[in-house]
Amino acid sequence: MSNDAISPDIVARGLASESGVEKIRKRAHHLLILGILGGAYVAFGAELATTLAMDAHLFVGIGISRMITGIAFSVGLIFIVLGRTELFTGNSLLVLSVFERKASIGGLMRNWGIVFFANLVGSLLMVGLILGSGLWKLGDGALGAAAVNIASAKVSLTFIEALFRGILCNWLVCLAVWLATSAQTVPGKVLCCVFPVMAFVTGGFEHCIANLFFIPMGLVLKGQVAAEVSPFLNLGGMIVRNLIPVTVGNIIGGVVFVAGLKWVVFLRRNPGQAQA
Repeated sequence: MSNDAISPDIVARGLASESGVEKIRKRAHHLLILGILGGAYVAFGAELATTLAMDAHLFVGIGISRMITGIAFSVGLIFIVLGRTELFTGNSLLVLSVFERKASIGGLMRNWGIVFFANLVGSLLMVGLILGSGLWKLGDGALGAAAVNIASAKVSLTFIEALFRGILCNWLVCLAVWLATSAQTVPGKVLCCVFPVMAFVTGGFEHCIANLFFIPMGLVLKGQVAAEVSPFLNLGGMIVRNLIPVTVGNIIGGVVFVAGLKWVVFLRRNPGQAQA
């Protein structure tokens, strides 16, 4: 059997040079369009996961239920990787280009800023489309209630809990992107997305872009379905108690535990080593 995986050092060099620099220098309107699609794709996965979460726990234990929803949620990253769209959390790996001095910090911040905003637009677009479709009424409002319960749980985390769950989440998401980059076949790329995403959802970790769908959906539905609503389920609670710590945690998880450590092992030059 042939090995279809590209070696880690080659993946690191590619992410630090050709593909990483290309993403950082991409035109703003291209980033905007691809970022909107990326946010929408994550929301597709989130909506599918919410639909399964609505009643999966009635038939299997909570752990198996979360594993099933994790597999469902992974379709979002599969769409992003195969469709070559833009995802803020996965773009933590672009810091490799900065470490290698092939791109500037300003260029990286430009990419992150445009893509985060675009992911937000894509997520809110999906919130509007789901609301307009009336699908949240499925099961006599059970789907809407599940959305409110998910959002309430997310804004009820402490700052430190949300931060640490964000670190753990993007460690796995960036690992998924790294592994999918190393795979050279479509089935290989799909499997590389499924298992890390399944792990982070099953583990209960937090993803800032997914939460740009989950929490707004819960916000708009909290007065329309029978569900136990957290007192923190409001705009301030969403931003301060979840999005800020989770986003910071996601950046730490991707930049430090994936890009940073891979750079040290595969790209960092020893003192006195000649420049390539």
